[in-house]
Amino acid sequence: MSSIQKMSKEELLARKAELESAYNEYHDRHLSFDMSRGKPGPDLLALTQGMLDCVNERDGYITPSGLDTRNYGVLGGIPEAKELFGEIFGIDPDNVIVCGNSSLNLMYDYISTAYAKGVCGEEPWARQGAVKFLCPVPGYDRHFAITEFFGIEMINVPLNDDGPDMDVVEEAIKDPLVKGIWCVPMYSNPTGITYSDETVKRFANLKPAAKDFRIMWDNAYCLHHLGAEQDTLLNIFEESKKANNENIVIAFTSTSKISFPGSGVAAIAASDDNIADIRRRLTVETIGYDKVNMLRHIRFFKDLDGIRHQMKLRGEVLSPKFHLVTSTLKEKLGGKDIAKWNEPKGGYFVSVNLLPGCASKVAEKLKDAGITITNAGATFPYGKDPKDANLRLAPSYPPLDELRVCMELFCICAELVSIEKLLSLK
Repeated sequence: MSSIQKMSKEELLARKAELESAYNEYHDRHLSFDMSRGKPGPDLLALTQGMLDCVNERDGYITPSGLDTRNYGVLGGIPEAKELFGEIFGIDPDNVIVCGNSSLNLMYDYISTAYAKGVCGEEPWARQGAVKFLCPVPGYDRHFAITEFFGIEMINVPLNDDGPDMDVVEEAIKDPLVKGIWCVPMYSNPTGITYSDETVKRFANLKPAAKDFRIMWDNAYCLHHLGAEQDTLLNIFEESKKANNENIVIAFTSTSKISFPGSGVAAIAASDDNIADIRRRLTVETIGYDKVNMLRHIRFFKDLDGIRHQMKLRGEVLSPKFHLVTSTLKEKLGGKDIAKWNEPKGGYFVSVNLLPGCASKVAEKLKDAGITITNAGATFPYGKDPKDANLRLAPSYPPLDELRVCMELFCICAELVSIEKLLSLK
């Protein structure tokens, strides 16, 4: 396909008319499709339906270690769940706390406590002045929402193909008011990249001016491979231990997109000092999390191999959807010089970069035609993409026939808005 940017004004106007006609045909169909978040569709939810029958009168409520999951106590989670998450994190089970259903809740609680009470005996962030946080962009909107909620200044850090720009990070942490960085290190949301070994090592060796600086290591997609070709991620706990810098990392994960998003299990992992600090808060916050749900997960998955098998099944459902998205982009927009996108090996998103100033208008046109995607700007702090260029697509929820319509219309809108942009410059 020829580059749209090389077309004459007359050619652009003719193509614009064709696209407007195609758009109006879709618009008149009164569509109502949703690809706004990485939400599992019914086809994915059905894969773990058997989990709902794992804890019952017949099989009982007692863990293999002898705990009655129906009662109070066991603040850190049942031992079997701690062992399983220890394997997932690559850390000793004693350094894991298994909690409720939401890793986002754990991240919010950690920032909230740091802000109000401090980290490991340090002064609360609220008393230190205008504290700041580093935000790799494009990134995860809900991370940014947490720091924005507390009035913490967010600083954009470019996200490259190998992870955040570590030169920028290493310079920024010379400021003692910089208190942390958000990270999705594997199959990053939304770009799908995985941090390189060098990037992980540089993170593990950071020497921030602030003693209470923490890397918020949200490893949400560490098991979410789409196929046989898989990325690998260096173990940051092992690297930080080598660097005698273990306290710098707080890691999170959950089974939200492995079992059920509303009824998964989340966990936090950290050094001895950090775990002791977190437990001090939890003894006030809760008497214990949902151990029945932990047991349900242990009985259904059994072990890490059981989870890997489940994720292989999920990959077989998701892979055709991701292929449809990227192949449609390639077919409809490839060679036109108006869009670039990633082709992830895992995770839940496809990130598309359009010409500057086009993302919000594309999202608006899609919405008017009945297609919901994540708001333009959502992948940047404060919802403000400086270039207004990035859009995040989530292929997981719609069935293939709906997804095909979504992508055909997306490409029409992307090309139409790009042509309008180019015409405004001529």
